[in-house]
Amino acid sequence: MREDVSQNDFSIELFPPKGPKGAARLEDALTELGALNPAFFSVTFGAGGTTRSGTLDTVKTAMRVTGRPAAPHLSCIEGTQDSIGELLDNYKAAGVERIVALRGDLPDGMDKPGVFNYANELVAFIKERHGDDFHLEVGAYPEFHPTAPSPEADIDNFIGKIRAGADSAITQYFYNADAYFNFVDEVSARGVDVPIVPGIMPITDFDQVSRFSAMCGADIPRWVRQKMEGYGDDKASVRAFGRELVYNLCEQLLAGGAPGLHFYALNKSQPTATLWQDLKLPTGESDAAQSGVS
Repeated sequence: MREDVSQNDFSIELFPPKGPKGAARLEDALTELGALNPAFFSVTFGAGGTTRSGTLDTVKTAMRVTGRPAAPHLSCIEGTQDSIGELLDNYKAAGVERIVALRGDLPDGMDKPGVFNYANELVAFIKERHGDDFHLEVGAYPEFHPTAPSPEADIDNFIGKIRAGADSAITQYFYNADAYFNFVDEVSARGVDVPIVPGIMPITDFDQVSRFSAMCGADIPRWVRQKMEGYGDDKASVRAFGRELVYNLCEQLLAGGAPGLHFYALNKSQPTATLWQDLKLPTGESDAAQSGVS
């Protein structure tokens, strides 16, 4: 049984929309997601090479619509000290207090990401330039990064990011809680103790999640895949099973001591809002009502 989670951090990830229709849909989703009162929103640099300006614009939109903090994802890819330094200054001027620092995936044909080869170098640069201006999140991979030469090397890479100055981590999504707990135990055994928040991908479209998982290396257990494939075109059954599966995963993680959950919303409100309500996670309104605060 899980303990009280009122002090845990629950956050939501978005991506920069494409075009006016995408922007309008995102604003609608933000209105509903903002009502959940997450600790913060994070904004990726966009699948398929969305510009960094798109990330900052979306960060500003999230803060404006919801009144909640928002954290841009910052990648090493094709960055120089000058260009990343300018971005950091722009983020600070916009009121950003948290950054998710990542290496990013190398485009085909690129051997090196830029002046920073790895995320630990980017973290060190941010700390040197801005000190404690930003809370720095980094990525973690309970099932290990698909390009890591070995699990041990991936653990070493993660520890390097923390020792460079990162404050906490968000994991790649997964559907096997044991992978998360094993990762946390291995890191802790190496003397590193920072919050490692599980990434959570709701399942409403199994084909879409399968494609994402193939690209990022997230494992879908065989029994889950077979059950989902057995539903065929029965979308209602896919959604119902996906809802139950991810709910149980979240409950197991929270009962095991996870310091929060980070939901991959994919710019949609309903899947994340449904899980949030199923899990009875705290919101500003519910907390005030329970405590008698008006």
